[in-house]
Amino acid sequence: MIIVMKKFAENTQIERVLETVNKLDLKPVPLYGTERTVIAVIGDERPVDQHHISSLPGVDKVMSILDPFKLASRDTKHEDTIVDLGDGVTVGGKKIAMMAGPCAVESETQMESIASEMKKAGVQIMRGGAYKPRTSPYSFEGLGSDGLELLSSVAKRHGLKTITEIVDIRDIDIVGKHTDIFQIGTRNMQNFNLLKEVGKTQKPVLLKRGMSATIKEFLLAAEHIMMNGNSKVMLCERGIRTFETETRNTLALATVPLIKELSHLPIIVDPSHSTGKPTLVSPMTKAAIAAGADGILVDVHPNPQEALCDGDQAIKPETFHKLMEELKPLTEAVGRLL
Repeated sequence: MIIVMKKFAENTQIERVLETVNKLDLKPVPLYGTERTVIAVIGDERPVDQHHISSLPGVDKVMSILDPFKLASRDTKHEDTIVDLGDGVTVGGKKIAMMAGPCAVESETQMESIASEMKKAGVQIMRGGAYKPRTSPYSFEGLGSDGLELLSSVAKRHGLKTITEIVDIRDIDIVGKHTDIFQIGTRNMQNFNLLKEVGKTQKPVLLKRGMSATIKEFLLAAEHIMMNGNSKVMLCERGIRTFETETRNTLALATVPLIKELSHLPIIVDPSHSTGKPTLVSPMTKAAIAAGADGILVDVHPNPQEALCDGDQAIKPETFHKLMEELKPLTEAVGRLL
């Protein structure tokens, strides 16, 4: 059930509705929009007198939501969610958010080189992994806390926001201290304890789709974060596992317009992990933006052949610069900004 408040309802009216729902032993989750607030009600709704709720001052209407993902549903919130990272940097809305950088933080020299190039290219959000869950236990698993400090310090020097992966609830405080966005990787999409704990923070979260997850499962994973109080969720399509062997994964671009239909959350596309081939990054980035993606997450490395993690899918800075130039007429054609 959702309670739709009237346009520009007063804070005292919203508070009264929240108090009323709390007294029914239900959990109210307010979603604040630019003009109106929607309150999602979590729990057994059977004892709720909808007529009484709808008669409260400031309430426009009370509605039942059929989608199992109630907070992430487009029926709950019609306007697109825009995640504000501060300093004028946002994800969602008209501007395409470009997130770029190495899969893993390796050294200060590497990060300085990438940060400088990304800043020149117009990127506002730099990626870099400090904790890297790997399929093989013998692969490079990141520099840990040292990598976080490198990512944070270099990004600040260049005026960039950061995104990095979190894999363990015990690392929430330290990762949160050094990054602007928590990234939940594909292997942790259904790590529900981790989802719930990042949901208790107000740190923006980029949630990657699981390699075999359905759209419904993907949105329900986002629901775990949102029902714990964090509405700053961004979804990321990073390819799914199919029978195809020519690419690392299969990039399901239909996910983008489908998410736009079903949910108000921003949707990002990762052309690097989805294809595993640097030659496919550019065409898949263009296709993603044409499909309506709100942002792109790209692996960029100064020397891909020497990368300690996923170098075979990374593109060089000069290739990224060329891609950014090629994207300008495309973003203009679809009514977006780069």
